[in-house]
Amino acid sequence: MTDAPASSSATAAGAAVSRAKPTGVLVLAGGEIFYGHGFGATGSRVAEVCFNTAMTGYQEILTDPSYAGQIVCFTFPHIGNVGANLEDLEAKTPAVRGLIVKAPVTAPSNYRSGGTLPDWLAARGIVGLSGIDTRRLARLIRENGMPNGVIAHDPAGNFDIDALLAEARAWPGLEGMDLAKDVTAAQSYPWTETPWVWNDGYAAREGAAKFKVVAIDYGIKSNILRELAGIGADVTVVPASASAADILRHKPNGVFLSNGPGDPAATGAYAVPIIKALIETGTPVFGICLGHQMLALAAGGQTKKMTQGHHGANHPVKDMVTGKVEITSMNHGFTVDAASLPANVSETHVSLFDGSNAGIAWSDKPVFGVQYHPEASPGPHDSHYLFHRFADLMEKKAG
Repeated sequence: MTDAPASSSATAAGAAVSRAKPTGVLVLAGGEIFYGHGFGATGSRVAEVCFNTAMTGYQEILTDPSYAGQIVCFTFPHIGNVGANLEDLEAKTPAVRGLIVKAPVTAPSNYRSGGTLPDWLAARGIVGLSGIDTRRLARLIRENGMPNGVIAHDPAGNFDIDALLAEARAWPGLEGMDLAKDVTAAQSYPWTETPWVWNDGYAAREGAAKFKVVAIDYGIKSNILRELAGIGADVTVVPASASAADILRHKPNGVFLSNGPGDPAATGAYAVPIIKALIETGTPVFGICLGHQMLALAAGGQTKKMTQGHHGANHPVKDMVTGKVEITSMNHGFTVDAASLPANVSETHVSLFDGSNAGIAWSDKPVFGVQYHPEASPGPHDSHYLFHRFADLMEKKAG
């Protein structure tokens, strides 16, 4: 057993020494070690480490099922100061494995707070780490890619670094992992709740539904469902394993393919044949993130792992059709290879950060997808129009 040396942030080569014994540590597969202060749940968690540049909405981020198999490092230093509440949940059971922040979490100061972030994390089995040099970690990820790592919290400060390093190196990583099966709904259910309105909160959809939408849950966020209900849709959520017959039985005006975690090629092994069958019916289909990637696979395209991924609420995307630039919310570690798309599928949106694909559309079918999160929770509302575009396609199809 190896006790952690008394440093607030360190690497295998060493760093500045702190007098306080650290109670938390992050050990990366490359051998880098960051010591700090643990909070939330105790124990250790192994996962891929990514960074997120969003300045707000940490609770929505932490409950986004797309973060299954990941540890999130926030580049914004002050996280947790508005506490936690029961309204800002994107899923009832968070799938994220760890949280890393620079500054210690302070007491909440917000009228909507229902408790502290450390208590919220502890109740959900999420390990937190504060007091490390998050800029250095973000730079490491930017330069070398998203590493596998282990985050650990022990109030006594006792860490077996050799064992944690071995665990980080033994973890296979996200490539080839189908994680949608771990976060999808166990059975179908209806959804009627519409987007949050200050100061009234959430409400049920009013009046007769304009459309019937089946949403395939690969790790869907609640605010996506609220936006669908907000355009007048009668929404039914089905598990990722639902067959085309199961979906078409609902006689949908449109099908929505949700976001989700893991490797799209792995999930696509069973999802792509279903998506192909739905597209062939001529039913309007709208996909985001993982759903968007699997649309590309269904078209005959390919996806690939990104070096550092896109995680944040400030990503500029250019609409190649209109020339408009949107500031978007993103969370993905895989991307569509635009060069692999067939002639009937065009690239409609492009990331202005790195030129990667951010949107596709069929020329001969009412089908489109985007790589970002138009529900924007958190994030700017520039892309809300995409839900209305989906509504327009359903209305046109209905005649």
